[in-house]
Amino acid sequence: MDMQGSRRLAVSQQQAWDALNDPEVLKTCIPGCDRVEATGENQYAIGMAVKIGPVSARFAGKIQLTDVLPPNSYTLVFEGQGGGAGFGKGSAKVDLAPPAEGAGCELTYTAQAQVGGKIAQVGQRLVDGVAKSMAEDFFKRFDAEMERRHPQAYAAEAALPPPTPAPTGGKGVPVWVWALLGVAIVAALFLLRR
Repeated sequence: MDMQGSRRLAVSQQQAWDALNDPEVLKTCIPGCDRVEATGENQYAIGMAVKIGPVSARFAGKIQLTDVLPPNSYTLVFEGQGGGAGFGKGSAKVDLAPPAEGAGCELTYTAQAQVGGKIAQVGQRLVDGVAKSMAEDFFKRFDAEMERRHPQAYAAEAALPPPTPAPTGGKGVPVWVWALLGVAIVAALFLLRR
């Protein structure tokens, strides 16, 4: 399974870096997590509960940070065992950079993961869906935690003018919606001719 994404954060690059390296912040933000403990330099033990379809498991694992370049990037290598439910392992590259415009920072990540055991048997689509949902949930929680810790950064961002809306193709509907609708109609006509 491969995932990638980016997120604009209202906090500074240093504030985001500090939070991403704080076990308490990670414990608060990782869905199902109840333990993140430092076990050495750039090494952590983690405990979390995960439910994928009919399979629920409690995972115990370890995280190691490599290629650490403060406050810009690191690679997070992880592995976890869920007993009879299976295992998970993989890595994620996390980058922080100043945005092209304005304050705050841009967080981007690419992740690769493998799962085995009962979890792998529930189907790749379901596993991918849960992973994406967990990533989205993490970022919502992380954003909320950053707003709680740094309300001034979020107040400054709220005071900025709203972004320019996407170009529209008539009656306020974005152009991409019209393009998608056109593709759907062509596909439907093609299928009806068969």
